[in-house]
Amino acid sequence: MKICRESRAGSREPKAIARPSLDFSPRPSTPGPRLAFTLIEIMIVVAIMGVIMAMGLPPIMQAMRPDSIRKAAGDLRDVCVSARRQAILTGTTAEVIFHPLQKQFEMGGAVPAGGSGPVPEGVFGKLPDDIKIQMLDVNLREYKEEEEAHVRFFPNGTCDEMTVVFINDKNVQRAVTLEITTGLADIETDVNKLLGK
Repeated sequence: MKICRESRAGSREPKAIARPSLDFSPRPSTPGPRLAFTLIEIMIVVAIMGVIMAMGLPPIMQAMRPDSIRKAAGDLRDVCVSARRQAILTGTTAEVIFHPLQKQFEMGGAVPAGGSGPVPEGVFGKLPDDIKIQMLDVNLREYKEEEEAHVRFFPNGTCDEMTVVFINDKNVQRAVTLEITTGLADIETDVNKLLGK
C-alpha cells in the first residue's frame, strides 16, 4: 500500500489510495450512447439481407442463363454481323441463307460441304425444337414456307430488307430486323410494336 504525503504530515496512520475496482458484475444500464450492437440486432440484419438476396437470385440466374429464344435471336444477329463484315472487308456481296423448313440459317459459303468439319463461330445457326419461325420476310416477301431465302449484304454496307420473328412454346416472341441503309441487325422484344399492332 502506498502512503500519501498528507497522511505522513498529519497523522501517523497510513491512508490507502483508492484504485479502480476489478468488479466484472453487470452494471445497470445508464442513459447515454451505446457502443455496440446486440446479437439479436445483428441476427435480424443478417436475416433481412438473406431475404433480399433470395428475392434477387432468380432474376440473376435467368439473366446468366439465356433462354432459347434469346439465344436464337442472338445467333441470327451474329450471322448477319459476320455477313456484313465479310461484304465490306472483301468488297463482294455476302449472303445469309435461310432454310426455314429445317429451322437453320448460315452465312453463304461458310458451312463446309456435307456439313462436316469445324464451322466458324457466328456463321451458322440452328433453332431449338421449341422455337418456330413465325415470320420470315425478305424484301417484303414471305419466305416462311419456302425451301430457301437469301438476304444479301453489299460492299457499301447496305443490305436487303429482312424481318424474322421467332416464337417459342410459351408464346414469347423476338424479332430480328435489318436496317437496309446500314446493314445493322437489331433484336426487338416488342414484336407488336414492330408489326404495328
